[in-house]
Amino acid sequence: MRREDLDEVVGILREAYKKFKEPVVTEVAKDKDPYKVLISTVLSLRTKDETTKEASLRLFERAPDIFKLKELSEEEIKKLIYPVGFYKTKAKNLKKIAKIIVDKYDGVVPSDLDELLKLPNVGRKTANLVLAKGYNIPAICVDIHVHRISNRLGLVKTKTPTETEFALSKILPKKYWIEFNDLLVPFGQNICRPTSPFCSRCPIYDFCDRVGVQRWR
Repeated sequence: MRREDLDEVVGILREAYKKFKEPVVTEVAKDKDPYKVLISTVLSLRTKDETTKEASLRLFERAPDIFKLKELSEEEIKKLIYPVGFYKTKAKNLKKIAKIIVDKYDGVVPSDLDELLKLPNVGRKTANLVLAKGYNIPAICVDIHVHRISNRLGLVKTKTPTETEFALSKILPKKYWIEFNDLLVPFGQNICRPTSPFCSRCPIYDFCDRVGVQRWR
């Protein structure tokens, strides 16, 4: 894919996005609450969207802010977020996250990447999502879909999501940083799947180098 085609490709992906189900973290992030973005993203790791959504709603009903979350016991958090993946570990980490943010940051979720990365169970994907969706700070959130599709398109040539993030930051116009994850996640779930993607109905087929694609539908 040529970099000069990025504007057109993003425009096409925006149109395609309207037909897909919105990612749950994007839905949660509509009110721009960094706390809810952070917590729902932590819950979403290794968990299906629908399960994440239900768990997030249950938890936010009991703990609408970080102070209320800190008051909950680890056992209570476990019950509220079950059956998200690794719910026991996540409950323990959420309890720690709440304590750190209340005690160290006066209840305000950090708006700095390095500070976010110090929190338990928070990696670059989660931290960048908090910056982008919680604070509207330009940041590229790279998950498995963004990593796979960016490489498949021929936009980057990287081996890890972190490498993809840094590579994209050099070529992707900053105006697209915040929405790039939003556009590619449902596209990756519905069209550009990991194996045997639906190339026959892909709206950006003509722009794609199809790197590594051996079977397609």
